[in-house]
Order: sequence, then structure tokens, then C-alpha cells
Amino acid sequence: MKIAEALQIVSLTHPGMVRTHNEDSVGVEAACGLAVLADGMGGYNAGEVASGIAVSVTATEIAHRLQFASPTDIDNESREELAVTLLRNNIRKANSSIYHASQSQPQYAGMGTTIVTGLFYDNRVAVGHVGDSRMYLLRGEKLSTVTKDHSLLQEQIDSGMISLEDARFSKNKNLVTRAVGIDENVLPDVHVYDVEVGDIYLLCSDGLNDMVEDMDIEAALYAMQGNLPLAAQQLIQMANDNGGRDNVSVILVKVLGDFGETRSWQAKLLSWFKK
Repeated sequence: MKIAEALQIVSLTHPGMVRTHNEDSVGVEAACGLAVLADGMGGYNAGEVASGIAVSVTATEIAHRLQFASPTDIDNESREELAVTLLRNNIRKANSSIYHASQSQPQYAGMGTTIVTGLFYDNRVAVGHVGDSRMYLLRGEKLSTVTKDHSLLQEQIDSGMISLEDARFSKNKNLVTRAVGIDENVLPDVHVYDVEVGDIYLLCSDGLNDMVEDMDIEAALYAMQGNLPLAAQQLIQMANDNGGRDNVSVILVKVLGDFGETRSWQAKLLSWFKK
């Protein structure tokens, strides 16, 4: 099944109930199974510029490259699958674009953004992220977190300084330890996971998970999994009903069918030797 037929993708973004402008950006390239979400930070409009650059660079570059190559190809330089290399390299490219814009234009000084992106291919998803925008997975009735935040709070949790229960009320929720565009170089986390038919992947800015508990996100997604546009609307409404203190954005990706690549035995053998 073609990737565009195997996935249902819905995206939605909202400024929230407090802020006057939206610094989140979302992008979808359904033809190549790509979803990108970014949450900008900086002075007035600078965060919006940073997140827009991140989404535009990442989505455009990856979609263009995949017109002429397969995500399962082995990259000559990295010796990794092209899907992994494309996510890592283009997040770094976005980082460079944002960083140089902030250095050369005073109104953009200090701007940056988080990013989370999923590239679906061959019954798998390559996930790249920087910062505290998240990817969740609903499989069956269970919601799990796919990404791990690059944040001070997450470091405190990992070190045992604070419990998961106390973390819910921490004032350090929005202090990220890694972001796109702040420094000259950035290290994205990129991992690949198997997908199953029926899976629902949620990419979101922290405007959702700061306002809505994971168990409530799980309940809403499970109840509305048959109507993805309504599920996206409901998640944003829940965040706004709980205060909507930040911009809130979601991308939902539902796996409708198998999208594994068919390979000849010659191609499989060649791929094995390339490794």
C-alpha cells in the first residue's frame, strides 16, 4: 500500500487562550509520510520565525530528497538508512539557518525552537526531536511516550531529584536544555520504531501536555480514534478549557494499513552487503 493511503494524518494548531499570536508551526508531507511540529521561542514574532524555518527546511528538504530515493537506502557517508540521515541532517540544517538569521538580524536575536518529526516508511517510523515537543503512541488502549524531553525537569526526574508525581507541579516545566537555533550546532535524537496497523501517533507542543494529563489524552484519543479530525479538535479544546496558557498544536497519524517495502532477493542481498 502506498504511504499516502496507509496513513491518515490530521494537523491543527491554536494560539491558546492567553497569547495573542501563535509561535507553533506544523507541516505535513503526506506523499512521503512525513509530519513535523515545532514550538518557537524568542522575542515578539521571533519564535514564530524560528519554528517556521524549522518546519519549512525540514519538510521541504526531506520531501525533495525522497522524490529520488527510498528511505531504506543506505547513506554512503553515515552508513545508516537514509530516513535516519535525512532527519538528523535536516534538523541540523534548520538549526544553522535559524542560528545565522538570529546572528545577522537583531530583531531575531536569541530565537530558537523545539522540533519533533516522524518519517513513516517500510512499516516503521523514524523519529527525530530536539527540546520538549513530544511524540506519543496510542497502541490499543495504552498511551506511551515515544520521545524523552530535553528539559531541566526531565534531567531532574532521571537523576531522582524529583518524582514523577511532584514533576506535575514543577515550575521548571518549560526550561529546555536543548533547542534548535540557539547554538551553532545541535544534536538531535533520532530513533526508529516498528509500527502496527491501528497505531495512532500524536505529535504535540507542550501547550497540550502542560495543560492536559497523559491519562486524559489517552482517554480522548481512545474514545475518538475513529474520527481523527474530531480527536485533534478535542485535544486542543481540552488544553484551552484547562487554561490554554500556551499555543497548542497537534498532529495525529493513524496507521490504516501495511506499507512495507517489497524487495527482490537481489535488493535484499545488496542491502545486506552495504551494511
